[in-house]
Amino acid sequence: MTFDTIQTIPVSPALGVEIGGVDLSQSLGDDVIAEIRQAWLEYRVVFFRDQDITPQQHLAFARRFGDLVTYPMVKGLDDYPEIAPVIKLEHQTVNFGGIWHSDTTYLPQPPMGAILVARELPPKGGDTLFANMVMAYEALPEAMKERLSGLIAINSSAKGHVTKSREDCQKDMDDMPEPLSAEHPAVRTHPETELKSLYVNRGHTVGFKGMAEDESAPLLEELFEHQTGGEFTCRFQWRPGSIAFWDNRSAQHNPINDYHGHKRVMHRITLAGDVPV
Repeated sequence: MTFDTIQTIPVSPALGVEIGGVDLSQSLGDDVIAEIRQAWLEYRVVFFRDQDITPQQHLAFARRFGDLVTYPMVKGLDDYPEIAPVIKLEHQTVNFGGIWHSDTTYLPQPPMGAILVARELPPKGGDTLFANMVMAYEALPEAMKERLSGLIAINSSAKGHVTKSREDCQKDMDDMPEPLSAEHPAVRTHPETELKSLYVNRGHTVGFKGMAEDESAPLLEELFEHQTGGEFTCRFQWRPGSIAFWDNRSAQHNPINDYHGHKRVMHRITLAGDVPV
């Protein structure tokens, strides 16, 4: 579609668009916000370049799209608890969330989306991959779509690799939450676009309700391999002033851990979602 108030440059055939012509440090009109939201729904993830915003402006922009929620596994900034710092220090070898995933699908109401601002970047590396789960679902054979219809996926916060990736971010938390789990449809319908998307992910999905592990494990592995195929993905190279805003209901992401010996600091705001159906 065409837009009147924003400039758009798609970054891949699968998903992702860079939005220009807006200054997120300023108060934006309703027409601009509406077009950003439409681009976000259409492309699953939108990117902004050369933005210089304060934490207050980050919060103000996020609130134009929905209610904010705190991230359950990371302590927010002291002055801005709704902003979660995502940090990897020079001596660390494991990065936060460094695996393909949809955010916090172990919650009864996973987030609608998240807005990530680059604060400090390594000299090279640290890109983020995104994948289009609508395309991934639509590309499945009809027999697989029928098999997945009605299946309920079990998601857990305690899946091994992701648990390890959170350890350094959790060291300053006074009270660690108990492992969380939630059940969601393996195929969900987007509440705004009404499109179906594949809603299992390597980071959190551990099985299917009512299915033995020896049956669910190979099915999950097949889906995990399928949904992150190159034809469904884009790669975003961060620069100072870069911002990414993804739709957690229809996209997955994977921050690449290729910058050992360097510091990377990102600020993340999470938007409240609904119960997947």
